[in-house]
This record gives sequence, structure tokens and C-alpha cells, in this order.
Amino acid sequence: MASRLPLLLLLIAVTCLSQFYRVSNSVIAPELTRDLDLTARQLGWAGSAFFFALFAVQVPVGMWFDRYGARRTVTTLSFLAVAGAVWIALARDAVDLIGARAVVGVGCAASFMSVVFLCSRWFKPADLATALSWVFAASNIGTLAAATPLAWIAATIGWRNGFLGLAAVTVLVAVCFHVFVRDRPPGAPAPAARHETVREIIEGLLEVWTTRGLGPVLAMHFFAYATMLTVLGVWAGPYLHDVYGLDGVQRGNVLLAMGVAQILGILAYGPMDRLLRSRKKVVLGGVAFSVALLAALAALPRPPLGLAVALLTAFCFFCAFGTVIVAQGRALFPDRLAGRGVTTVNMAQCLGLAVLPASMGYIIEGFGNAEQAYRLAFATLAAGLVLGASVYLRSRDSSTASPA
Repeated sequence: MASRLPLLLLLIAVTCLSQFYRVSNSVIAPELTRDLDLTARQLGWAGSAFFFALFAVQVPVGMWFDRYGARRTVTTLSFLAVAGAVWIALARDAVDLIGARAVVGVGCAASFMSVVFLCSRWFKPADLATALSWVFAASNIGTLAAATPLAWIAATIGWRNGFLGLAAVTVLVAVCFHVFVRDRPPGAPAPAARHETVREIIEGLLEVWTTRGLGPVLAMHFFAYATMLTVLGVWAGPYLHDVYGLDGVQRGNVLLAMGVAQILGILAYGPMDRLLRSRKKVVLGGVAFSVALLAALAALPRPPLGLAVALLTAFCFFCAFGTVIVAQGRALFPDRLAGRGVTTVNMAQCLGLAVLPASMGYIIEGFGNAEQAYRLAFATLAAGLVLGASVYLRSRDSSTASPA
């Protein structure tokens, strides 16, 4: 375990940064709207830009993993995240913010899949979902930092200075990742290095994309984490401001509670596939609870603040089943296609994260009554989860001992 500690700590560090970048818009959304003169639609696109960029580069990231390893890929891309963070700090309008978040998205494109790629080599298959759940849960320290701490920073030294500080932290993490992380455990044989031809690259991608059982996993992955992060990372802050009038620190406190609930949910889901001997049951159970909570937020006209916070917090707990889908997707591919395989699975998640926040922006801007607009947005997200689950029902069930 001691040999894995530097790996785990630095995987947590890079994913913490990615989590902070992806959800930071939510708590400071009113300040961004004021300082950059944003519309709801532009705010939604700023939330989605990060994930469009993630989606766009997943295929090359997978090939870079297989060819150069996760260590060099993550280190190199992290310096793009630094450039994007500085650009956010200097942003003057919506174009700057959207462009800067896209650059940060490319910079973080390898972070989460490096966890799957490296943990699948450093941990036994039966322990993979649990290892992923611990890293992904700890990575949500970044989500927590983007709640009350970011709100406090924005209120004291300004959100621009906060992003300059974040750029400096990203540099430090990138350097440490390069120095201390290794792509394989000690003594594990490395594959013979060779350059693939264009034909071999295309054949490898086709082999991944035609893998049996991939379609239902992608369908569920499109909606699962994206639905949760659309609420937590983009629209929960504006909802609490527009409907309940909460200030920055108050919004941060609620988002902090939601982030903690997500962490607890990830930890709870981690061992569930081993306990139930079924990944499908775990995922479908999470969908059922998540849909019920979103339906309550959609059906209740301006519920009391305490009830709204309880529903949002419970939703973040029950919608944290994405790591189970990630482990299920990784099990579909042989080690030689691990990089392209996990990034292909991640493409579905990235596309969902790109589409859903922007779509909610159109809904919210299109309705004059803010409270009704948010209720319709919650209902739309619930319908998306039901649609993803209806396709996922066709998947073959699996336990930790067998591929899905």
C-alpha cells in the first residue's frame, strides 16, 4: 500500500483541481453575471464549454495514454489548465469566460481518466470500483473548496485573484505529478514501445467502439454524472439566488452540504457492486432515487428553503453512482486498449456535461418566471435519467468478477 500512496495522493490532487474548475461557476454565478454582463444562456454555455472541450479531446487523450502513458499526458495538459485559469482571472466578457473555460477543459481532459487508467493497473479487478470510489470521493475536496471557501475568497479578495492563486497551485501539482507518479507498479512489465500506424490507430478505435455491451453503458453514462453536476456545478447556485435570495456565503454553505453528500454517496456506492454482486442493480437503484428527488423539486411550487436544501442534498448523495458505471465500462476492454477504452466511456459523460448545463440555460432564460423555469429544468433532468436508464436496462448484468 505504501508504494501506492504517492500515486493516490497525486491522483486525488489532479482530480480535486478538475472538480474545482468544473463547479466553480455555480457559487459565484451572480458575481460573474454582474461583472461580465452575462445572460442565463451565456452562463449555461460557460458551464458547458469546459465539458465540450473535454469531449473533443478524449480520443487523442486515450491514444496518448496508450502511447506515452498517463504521467506525461496529465503533466503536459495541466499547463493548459494554468493558462486557462489565468485567462479566467483576466476575463472581460462572456467570450473570454467561455473561451478560458474551454482551455481549462482541455487542460483537465486527462485527469479523471488517468485515475481509471492507473488504478486498473495498480489494483486488482475486484478492488477497482472501491479504489475509484475512494479517489473520486476525495477528489470532491475540490468541489467543497469551490463552495463556501470560494464564496469567501470572492467576497474578500475577489474571484479574479482566486483564480490566479489556483493557477499557481495547478503548476505545483503538475510538477509533482511528473516527478512522483509512475504508469505501472514496480516490477510490472511494460509493453514494447512502438509507433502505431494510422491504420492500426483506426482499427483500435473501431475495436473499442464496436465492443459488445458498450452502447447501454454509454447511454447511462451520458446522463448519470452530468445530471448531478448540472445541478451542483452550474444551476444550484443561481436557483438558490433567484428563488430564495441567498447571498454568496449562504449559497456556498448549501453547495458545501451538497458536495459533502456527493462524497458520502460515492463512498457508499463504491462497495455496493461487491455486496449485491450486481452493477446493474446498483445503478438502477441510484437512478430511481435520483428521479424521485428531481420530480419532487419539479412538482413542489417554491418549497420551504429547508426542504429545498434537503432535496438538493439528498439528490447529490443518490446520484453519485457514476463510479460504478466507470468500473463497468473499464471491464469491457483489454489492457492494450485501456486508454482508448476508458476515454471512449468518458466521452459519453463529457458530452452529457456539455449538453445538459447549456440546455438548462435555454430553459431558464426562456421563461419569465424564474421559479417555474427551474422546476421545468428539474423535470427535464429527471426525464433524461429515465431515458438513459431505459437503454441501460438492455445491458448485461455484471458483478466485480466478470465484465458487463
